[in-house]
Amino acid sequence: MSETPPNTLQYRFDGPEEAPVLILGPSLGTTWHMWDRQIPELTKQWRVFRFDLPGHGGALAHPAASVTDLATRLLATLESLGVHRFGYAGCALGGAVGIELALRHPERLASLALIAASPRFGTADEFRQRGVIVRTNGLDPIARSAPERWFTGGFAAAQPAITEWAVQMVRTTDPGCYIAACEALASFDVRAGLGSVGAPTLVLVGSEDQITGPAEARTLVAGIPDARLAVVPGASHLVPVEQPAAVTDLLVRHFSTAWQPLPEYATGHVVLPAAAPRPPAPAAAPPQPAPVAEIAPAAVPPQAQGVPDTYDSGIKVRREVLGDAHVDRILEQTDAFAEDFQKLVTRYAWGEVWNRPGLDRRTRSCVTLTALVAGGHLDELAVHTRAALRNGLTPDEIKEVLLQAAVYCGVPAASGAFRVAQQVIREETTPPE
Repeated sequence: MSETPPNTLQYRFDGPEEAPVLILGPSLGTTWHMWDRQIPELTKQWRVFRFDLPGHGGALAHPAASVTDLATRLLATLESLGVHRFGYAGCALGGAVGIELALRHPERLASLALIAASPRFGTADEFRQRGVIVRTNGLDPIARSAPERWFTGGFAAAQPAITEWAVQMVRTTDPGCYIAACEALASFDVRAGLGSVGAPTLVLVGSEDQITGPAEARTLVAGIPDARLAVVPGASHLVPVEQPAAVTDLLVRHFSTAWQPLPEYATGHVVLPAAAPRPPAPAAAPPQPAPVAEIAPAAVPPQAQGVPDTYDSGIKVRREVLGDAHVDRILEQTDAFAEDFQKLVTRYAWGEVWNRPGLDRRTRSCVTLTALVAGGHLDELAVHTRAALRNGLTPDEIKEVLLQAAVYCGVPAASGAFRVAQQVIREETTPPE
C-alpha cells in the first residue's frame, strides 16, 4: 500500500514484479476490494495494480473535481512507480477514467475493458441531486440503497454478507469526496470523442443493470472502433462482484488476445503537424475620400469582432447552477418574441456575472437569495433555493440567509420566503423511497 500526497492515489500491487501491468479501476462508492475475486486468476499473467478513489477505503480525502483530474492523479501515481504502459479495466466511474486515458493518453494504453460504463452517466441533474442528498443527510441513505442499485434481488437475498459489505463500503466513504465524484460524473460526456479510442476495447455489462445497462454498452460499442460487447446474464451493476467467474474469464481472454504492443519506434511523444504558412498580407488599398453619409452597417456579432461570445460559457454555467431540466424547460418555452431576452440573460447574467472569479457560487447564491427576498420574487426564489443546494449550501445555511434577510428586508417578505424555501428543501433533500 502507499502513502498518498494530494496529486496521487492510494494503491496496491499483486502479482509477479516482472509481469506486464494490468490496472483495475473501482466504481463510485467502492474500494479496490470489489476486485478481490478476480485477483487469483489475473495475477497468473499480470502484475495487477488496484487503486482507491479519493476518500474511499481509507484513502486521504482530497476530492477530485473531474474525471480528467482522476486520470491525471492515476498517471502521476504510475509515473512515480515507473509504470509507463499498461492494460486497464474499470467499472462505472473507473470505466470513465479508462475512456479518459484512451482519449488523452493513448500511447500509455495497451488494451481496455469498460465494465458497467457509459459515455455519459445519466444526466447532470441526477448526480447533482445525489450530491444535495448526501450534503443534507450524509451517506447513510445512499449506502442503504446501494444493494438494490448494484445487485439483482436474488443475489442480495442469497448473499447477506456481501450485501452488508456493500452498505458499509459506501457508509465509510468521505462525503465530500463522494459529492465531488458525483460532480465529476455530472460533467462527464465523451460521446463525441468515442471514435478516437484506439486501444482494443471490450465492453462488458450485466444483463440486469438498471444504471448503465446494455443500451449504454451498445452506445460504447457503436462509437469505439472495433469494440466488442459481452453481456453477462444474471448480473446487475456491480457485475465483477455478482458474477466474478464470468467477468474473470472475459478479462483473461480479452487481455490475453488484445494486448496492443507499443511500436518499436514509438517514443511516447506526439509530433504536432507544422502550422500552415500564412498567406501574404494584401497590398494596402489606396485611400478613398470619406463619404458625406452612409447607411449604418448591420451589427456584427461579438465573435466576428474578435470579442469572445459569452453565450456558450453562460449556458454551461446556467445549466450547472439551475439544472438541465429547468434550463431545457425555459428554452423549450422560448419563442421568437422572447429569444433575444433569453440570450441576453444567458450572456450577461450567466456568462459574465455568475462566471466572474471574484465570488464563489455559494456566496453568489447567498446574495441572490437575499435580493430575491427583498424584491418579493418568490417564483425565482424557489428556483434559486434549488440552485443554492446544488452550489453547496446546506438547508441550515439557507435558513441563516433568510433570517438575515428578515432583519433587513422585512418579516413579511421573509415569511413568504421561508414558506417557499421549506417546500423546495423538503422536495430536494428527501431521499428516494
